[in-house]
Amino acid sequence: MNYRVTHRTLYEYAAPVTVSQHVTRLEPRVTPTQSCDKFSLTVFPEPVLRKTRPDYFGNRLCFFSIQEIHHRLEITTHSRVAVTAGKLPPPETTPAWEGVVSLFRDPVSPAVVEPYQFVFDSPQVRASFELADYALASFARETPLLLGAADLTRRIFTDFKFDPRATTVATPLEEVWQKRRGVCQDFAHLGIACLRSLGLPACYVSGYLRTRPPAGQPRRIGADASHAWFRIFCPGAGWVDFDPTNNVQPAEEHIIVAYGRDFDDVSPVAGILTGGGKHSVKVSVDVEEV
Repeated sequence: MNYRVTHRTLYEYAAPVTVSQHVTRLEPRVTPTQSCDKFSLTVFPEPVLRKTRPDYFGNRLCFFSIQEIHHRLEITTHSRVAVTAGKLPPPETTPAWEGVVSLFRDPVSPAVVEPYQFVFDSPQVRASFELADYALASFARETPLLLGAADLTRRIFTDFKFDPRATTVATPLEEVWQKRRGVCQDFAHLGIACLRSLGLPACYVSGYLRTRPPAGQPRRIGADASHAWFRIFCPGAGWVDFDPTNNVQPAEEHIIVAYGRDFDDVSPVAGILTGGGKHSVKVSVDVEEV
Protein backbone atom coordinates (compact mmCIF):
# COMPACT_ATOMS: atom_id res chain seq x y z
CA MET A 1 0.00 0.00 0.00
CA ASN A 2 1.19 3.53 -0.84
CA TYR A 3 0.28 6.52 1.29
CA ARG A 4 0.66 10.28 1.46
CA VAL A 5 0.82 11.42 5.08
CA THR A 6 0.39 14.99 6.30
CA HIS A 7 0.97 15.70 9.99
CA ARG A 8 0.31 19.19 11.38
CA THR A 9 1.03 20.33 14.93
CA LEU A 10 -0.01 23.80 16.04
CA TYR A 11 0.97 25.42 19.35
CA GLU A 12 -0.75 28.67 20.34
CA TYR A 13 0.66 30.57 23.32
CA ALA A 14 -1.13 32.95 25.68
CA ALA A 15 2.02 35.08 26.06
CA PRO A 16 4.94 35.79 23.72
CA VAL A 17 7.68 33.18 23.39
CA THR A 18 11.08 34.82 23.08
CA VAL A 19 13.17 31.74 22.27
CA SER A 20 12.44 28.02 21.92
CA GLN A 21 14.38 24.83 21.22
CA HIS A 22 12.63 21.73 19.85
CA VAL A 23 13.22 18.17 18.66
CA THR A 24 10.86 16.15 16.48
CA ARG A 25 10.51 12.46 15.63
CA LEU A 26 8.17 12.63 12.66
CA GLU A 27 9.98 11.00 9.76
CA PRO A 28 8.66 7.49 8.93
CA ARG A 29 11.22 4.75 9.38
CA VAL A 30 12.70 2.58 6.66
CA THR A 31 12.24 -1.11 7.48
CA PRO A 32 12.17 -4.39 5.54
CA THR A 33 8.42 -3.86 5.02
CA GLN A 34 8.29 -0.05 4.76
CA SER A 35 9.97 2.58 2.59
CA CYS A 36 9.80 6.36 2.79
CA ASP A 37 10.35 7.86 -0.65
CA LYS A 38 9.79 11.51 0.26
CA PHE A 39 9.78 13.47 3.50
CA SER A 40 9.66 17.18 4.23
CA LEU A 41 9.32 19.14 7.47
CA THR A 42 8.45 22.83 7.58
CA VAL A 43 8.37 25.07 10.64
CA PHE A 44 6.81 28.48 11.18
CA PRO A 45 8.36 30.77 12.34
CA GLU A 46 11.43 29.82 10.35
CA PRO A 47 14.17 28.41 12.66
CA VAL A 48 17.56 30.07 12.68
CA LEU A 49 19.27 26.75 13.44
CA ARG A 50 18.27 23.32 12.24
CA LYS A 51 19.95 19.91 12.00
CA THR A 52 19.00 16.24 11.75
CA ARG A 53 20.52 13.00 12.99
CA PRO A 54 19.44 9.52 14.12
CA ASP A 55 18.90 8.79 17.80
CA TYR A 56 20.08 5.72 19.71
CA PHE A 57 17.21 3.61 18.36
CA GLY A 58 17.68 4.76 14.77
CA ASN A 59 14.73 7.18 14.74
CA ARG A 60 15.29 10.33 12.69
CA LEU A 61 15.51 13.47 14.83
CA CYS A 62 15.17 17.08 13.70
CA PHE A 63 16.50 19.73 16.08
CA PHE A 64 15.61 23.39 15.53
CA SER A 65 15.82 26.70 17.35
CA ILE A 66 13.49 29.70 16.98
CA GLN A 67 15.00 32.95 18.22
CA GLU A 68 12.31 35.49 17.42
CA ILE A 69 9.24 36.49 19.40
CA HIS A 70 6.23 34.41 18.43
CA HIS A 71 2.73 33.54 19.67
CA ARG A 72 2.29 30.34 17.65
CA LEU A 73 4.41 27.50 16.36
CA GLU A 74 3.34 25.35 13.42
CA ILE A 75 5.13 22.16 12.38
CA THR A 76 4.02 20.38 9.20
CA THR A 77 5.38 17.20 7.65
CA HIS A 78 4.61 15.55 4.32
CA SER A 79 5.61 11.94 3.71
CA ARG A 80 5.19 9.40 0.95
CA VAL A 81 5.34 5.87 2.33
CA ALA A 82 4.98 2.36 0.91
CA VAL A 83 4.02 -0.48 3.26
CA THR A 84 3.89 -4.21 2.61
CA ALA A 85 2.74 -6.99 4.92
CA GLY A 86 5.59 -8.99 6.40
CA LYS A 87 5.77 -12.78 6.33
CA LEU A 88 5.33 -14.27 9.80
CA PRO A 89 5.55 -17.88 10.97
CA PRO A 90 2.33 -19.61 12.06
CA PRO A 91 1.94 -18.58 15.73
CA GLU A 92 1.56 -22.17 16.90
CA THR A 93 5.02 -23.02 15.50
CA THR A 94 6.87 -20.33 17.48
CA PRO A 95 8.99 -21.25 20.52
CA ALA A 96 7.43 -21.77 23.93
CA TRP A 97 7.54 -18.51 25.85
CA GLU A 98 9.55 -19.97 28.77
CA GLY A 99 12.36 -20.86 26.39
CA VAL A 100 12.42 -17.31 25.07
CA VAL A 101 12.63 -15.93 28.62
CA SER A 102 15.62 -18.20 29.28
CA LEU A 103 17.53 -16.51 26.45
CA PHE A 104 17.52 -13.26 28.42
CA ARG A 105 18.97 -14.58 31.65
CA ASP A 106 22.67 -14.01 32.32
CA PRO A 107 24.85 -14.80 30.53
CA VAL A 108 23.08 -13.37 27.48
CA SER A 109 24.27 -14.42 24.03
CA PRO A 110 25.62 -11.63 21.79
CA ALA A 111 22.97 -12.69 19.26
CA VAL A 112 20.16 -11.30 21.46
CA VAL A 113 21.88 -8.29 23.01
CA GLU A 114 19.73 -5.85 20.98
CA PRO A 115 16.35 -7.14 22.21
CA TYR A 116 17.80 -7.68 25.72
CA GLN A 117 17.66 -3.94 26.41
CA PHE A 118 13.85 -4.10 26.08
CA VAL A 119 13.46 -6.55 28.98
CA PHE A 120 14.06 -3.91 31.65
CA ASP A 121 11.90 -1.22 33.22
CA SER A 122 11.81 2.17 31.51
CA PRO A 123 10.56 5.61 32.65
CA GLN A 124 6.88 4.92 31.86
CA VAL A 125 6.78 1.11 32.06
CA ARG A 126 7.50 -0.88 35.21
CA ALA A 127 7.13 -4.61 35.68
CA SER A 128 5.07 -5.94 38.58
CA PHE A 129 3.82 -9.23 40.03
CA GLU A 130 0.24 -8.06 39.45
CA LEU A 131 0.84 -7.52 35.74
CA ALA A 132 2.72 -10.82 35.51
CA ASP A 133 -0.33 -12.58 36.95
CA TYR A 134 -2.56 -10.86 34.38
CA ALA A 135 -0.22 -11.89 31.55
CA LEU A 136 -0.01 -15.51 32.71
CA ALA A 137 -3.66 -16.02 31.81
CA SER A 138 -2.43 -15.82 28.19
CA PHE A 139 0.88 -17.61 28.74
CA ALA A 140 0.10 -21.01 30.18
CA ARG A 141 2.88 -23.56 30.42
CA GLU A 142 4.65 -24.09 27.06
CA THR A 143 2.34 -21.71 25.16
CA PRO A 144 3.91 -20.71 21.81
CA LEU A 145 5.16 -17.15 22.15
CA LEU A 146 3.08 -15.51 19.41
CA LEU A 147 -0.09 -17.36 20.44
CA GLY A 148 0.33 -15.94 23.93
CA ALA A 149 1.04 -12.43 22.62
CA ALA A 150 -2.06 -12.55 20.41
CA ASP A 151 -4.23 -13.66 23.32
CA LEU A 152 -2.82 -10.92 25.57
CA THR A 153 -3.61 -8.40 22.82
CA ARG A 154 -7.19 -9.70 22.63
CA ARG A 155 -7.67 -9.52 26.40
CA ILE A 156 -6.41 -5.93 26.66
CA PHE A 157 -8.81 -5.02 23.84
CA THR A 158 -11.69 -6.72 25.70
CA ASP A 159 -10.89 -5.76 29.29
CA PHE A 160 -9.99 -2.07 28.75
CA LYS A 161 -12.18 0.65 27.28
CA PHE A 162 -10.90 3.20 24.78
CA ASP A 163 -11.62 6.59 26.36
CA PRO A 164 -9.68 9.65 25.13
CA ARG A 165 -10.86 11.69 28.13
CA ALA A 166 -9.64 9.22 30.74
CA THR A 167 -5.90 9.86 30.47
CA THR A 168 -3.19 12.24 29.28
CA VAL A 169 0.38 11.60 28.11
CA ALA A 170 1.42 12.01 31.76
CA THR A 171 -1.03 9.49 33.25
CA PRO A 172 0.91 6.70 35.01
CA LEU A 173 0.33 3.11 33.97
CA GLU A 174 -0.89 2.25 37.48
CA GLU A 175 -3.84 4.59 37.00
CA VAL A 176 -4.69 3.08 33.61
CA TRP A 177 -4.62 -0.35 35.24
CA GLN A 178 -7.03 0.76 37.96
CA LYS A 179 -9.43 2.66 35.70
CA ARG A 180 -9.43 -0.01 32.99
CA ARG A 181 -9.58 2.70 30.33
CA GLY A 182 -7.26 4.85 28.26
CA VAL A 183 -5.95 5.35 24.72
CA CYS A 184 -3.54 3.60 22.35
CA GLN A 185 -0.46 4.87 24.20
CA ASP A 186 -1.78 3.42 27.47
CA PHE A 187 -2.65 0.05 25.95
CA ALA A 188 0.76 -0.20 24.30
CA HIS A 189 2.43 0.54 27.64
CA LEU A 190 0.21 -2.03 29.35
CA GLY A 191 1.06 -4.77 26.86
CA ILE A 192 4.77 -3.99 27.17
CA ALA A 193 4.60 -4.00 30.98
CA CYS A 194 2.82 -7.37 31.01
CA LEU A 195 5.41 -8.94 28.71
CA ARG A 196 8.39 -7.48 30.57
CA SER A 197 6.84 -8.68 33.84
CA LEU A 198 7.31 -12.21 32.46
CA GLY A 199 10.88 -11.48 31.36
CA LEU A 200 10.06 -11.06 27.66
CA PRO A 201 11.51 -8.20 25.56
CA ALA A 202 8.86 -5.75 24.33
CA CYS A 203 9.19 -2.47 22.43
CA TYR A 204 6.98 0.61 21.97
CA VAL A 205 6.08 1.65 18.42
CA SER A 206 4.64 5.01 17.34
CA GLY A 207 3.21 5.79 13.95
CA TYR A 208 0.01 6.21 12.01
CA LEU A 209 -3.04 4.06 11.37
CA ARG A 210 -5.00 4.24 8.14
CA THR A 211 -8.64 4.64 9.13
CA ARG A 212 -11.68 4.21 6.94
CA PRO A 213 -14.93 6.23 7.09
CA PRO A 214 -18.29 4.53 7.64
CA ALA A 215 -19.90 3.19 4.48
CA GLY A 216 -21.36 5.94 2.33
CA GLN A 217 -19.54 8.76 4.11
CA PRO A 218 -16.62 10.77 2.69
CA ARG A 219 -13.15 10.57 4.17
CA ARG A 220 -12.56 13.49 6.53
CA ILE A 221 -9.28 15.33 6.01
CA GLY A 222 -7.24 15.21 9.21
CA ALA A 223 -9.41 12.49 10.75
CA ASP A 224 -6.64 9.91 10.87
CA ALA A 225 -4.51 9.84 13.99
CA SER A 226 -1.13 9.24 15.47
CA HIS A 227 -1.13 5.73 16.87
CA ALA A 228 0.88 3.43 19.14
CA TRP A 229 1.27 -0.30 19.56
CA PHE A 230 3.88 -2.77 20.80
CA ARG A 231 6.20 -5.41 19.41
CA ILE A 232 7.66 -8.56 20.94
CA PHE A 233 10.91 -10.29 20.01
CA CYS A 234 10.43 -13.81 18.63
CA PRO A 235 13.55 -15.95 17.96
CA GLY A 236 13.66 -16.93 14.31
CA ALA A 237 11.14 -14.26 13.28
CA GLY A 238 12.53 -11.06 14.82
CA TRP A 239 10.24 -8.33 16.08
CA VAL A 240 6.51 -9.00 15.66
CA ASP A 241 3.92 -6.23 16.11
CA PHE A 242 0.57 -6.29 17.95
CA ASP A 243 -2.06 -3.55 18.24
CA PRO A 244 -4.13 -3.99 21.44
CA THR A 245 -6.26 -0.91 20.73
CA ASN A 246 -7.76 -2.66 17.70
CA ASN A 247 -6.95 -6.32 18.47
CA VAL A 248 -5.01 -6.77 15.23
CA GLN A 249 -1.50 -7.51 14.05
CA PRO A 250 -0.23 -4.43 12.17
CA ALA A 251 0.23 -4.98 8.48
CA GLU A 252 -0.36 -2.70 5.50
CA GLU A 253 -2.45 -0.05 7.33
CA HIS A 254 0.06 0.72 10.10
CA ILE A 255 2.87 3.17 9.29
CA ILE A 256 5.91 3.09 11.58
CA VAL A 257 7.56 6.34 12.66
CA ALA A 258 9.64 5.50 15.73
CA TYR A 259 10.68 2.72 18.14
CA GLY A 260 11.67 3.00 21.78
CA ARG A 261 11.33 1.60 25.28
CA ASP A 262 8.17 3.67 25.87
CA PHE A 263 6.55 6.96 24.81
CA ASP A 264 9.37 9.00 26.35
CA ASP A 265 11.72 7.68 23.66
CA VAL A 266 9.44 8.48 20.71
CA SER A 267 7.57 11.69 21.58
CA PRO A 268 6.72 13.31 18.19
CA VAL A 269 7.53 16.85 19.37
CA ALA A 270 9.38 18.00 22.48
CA GLY A 271 11.03 21.22 23.49
CA ILE A 272 11.81 23.96 25.96
CA LEU A 273 10.93 27.63 25.65
CA THR A 274 11.16 31.00 27.36
CA GLY A 275 7.80 32.68 27.92
CA GLY A 276 4.56 31.45 26.38
CA GLY A 277 2.45 31.02 29.52
CA LYS A 278 -0.46 28.66 28.99
CA HIS A 279 -0.73 27.09 25.57
CA SER A 280 -2.99 24.91 23.45
CA VAL A 281 -1.96 22.14 21.07
CA LYS A 282 -3.84 20.99 18.00
CA VAL A 283 -2.74 17.95 15.99
CA SER A 284 -4.12 16.91 12.62
CA VAL A 285 -3.05 13.81 10.70
CA ASP A 286 -4.18 12.87 7.20
CA VAL A 287 -3.26 9.44 5.82
CA GLU A 288 -4.31 9.25 2.19
CA GLU A 289 -4.06 6.06 0.16
CA VAL A 290 -2.39 6.71 -3.17
